Amino acid sequence: MDIKISYPIRFWLGVLLGIVLLYWLFSPVMFPFAAGITMAYFLEPIVSKLERNKIPRWLGTLITLAGFLFFIVLILLLISPMVIAQITALALALPDYIEKAREHLIPWAKHWISEISPNYAQHIEAAKSSTTENAAAFLSSALKGIVSGGLSLINIITLFILTPVIAFYVLRDWDKMTAIIDNLIPRKSYAIIKEQLSEINKTLSGFIRGQALVCLCLGLFYAIGLRLSGLEYGVTVGLVAGVLTIIPYVGTVFGFALSTLLAVVQFEGDLIRIGIVILVFVIGQGLEGYILTPKLVGDRVGLHPVWILFAIIAGLSLLGFTGALIAVPVAAVIGVLVRFAAKKYKESDIYKRLV
Repeated sequence: MDIKISYPIRFWLGVLLGIVLLYWLFSPVMFPFAAGITMAYFLEPIVSKLERNKIPRWLGTLITLAGFLFFIVLILLLISPMVIAQITALALALPDYIEKAREHLIPWAKHWISEISPNYAQHIEAAKSSTTENAAAFLSSALKGIVSGGLSLINIITLFILTPVIAFYVLRDWDKMTAIIDNLIPRKSYAIIKEQLSEINKTLSGFIRGQALVCLCLGLFYAIGLRLSGLEYGVTVGLVAGVLTIIPYVGTVFGFALSTLLAVVQFEGDLIRIGIVILVFVIGQGLEGYILTPKLVGDRVGLHPVWILFAIIAGLSLLGFTGALIAVPVAAVIGVLVRFAAKKYKESDIYKRLV
């Protein structure tokens, strides 16, 4: 039986294939462009609001972008020396921390496991000597992987130069670009496509802008809370945990695990101070789940955390840092299209016959 594919479907499949092919060809240089477009999308509502207040588009773009970059540079100047110093010190001290944690935890684990099976205790004893060396080797290979994965000095400089320039031109010509896309939409399906594009925009804006504010608030809360608890390197761990909150669960798990490890070694059995460190993350999770996410993100996203997590891991695996950057937008588009397809399926004769 021959299956005939209609011309519109063939056309859109061809367009999709062309986009994928172009991206594959130019993927080595796509990261600054993806970052610039993301920055422009994040700042566009501010520029549009200035334009509605009779400020020329180019001037509103310049003011908004300059203010945003000034804020970023100011934050970096204020915290980067401390953060870089703490990251360097933490990287050097982490093998010793792991060794001390092993000295605290392995005797306890050995005692309890020996109650179950003496053979397991012997395996633990045999593995003790290699724990620190393995940890140091892991850190070394991880740093080499990051550098070889594209974070060279030249790439970083290029990123910081090109990204603002691309963001400026995209913001300045935003209305023209959206008008071109609007004119290319087939008139017969205009209403349906516009509805789905509006849903995609609502999903993306809800996640990108809302989640960015959640990350900022949590990063500041974790950094201040861990610093007040007296934890060494607490500011750096808190800020990194806040940034990683953009990926569901990862920021909390990373911050909680590393902070607990550092607290166990630094406070040496002081359960109250260790408990305070744990309490910081418990309160942080409460703030995120019951205050920050409902207020800043709300129900507009429509993206399940597991779907976001899968998309980011898949994008990072397939396309590196660029893939991780565009993973959420792609996931949002796919999610909207899948919901639309499911809605049409339930309205179709096929579904009605099946039920």
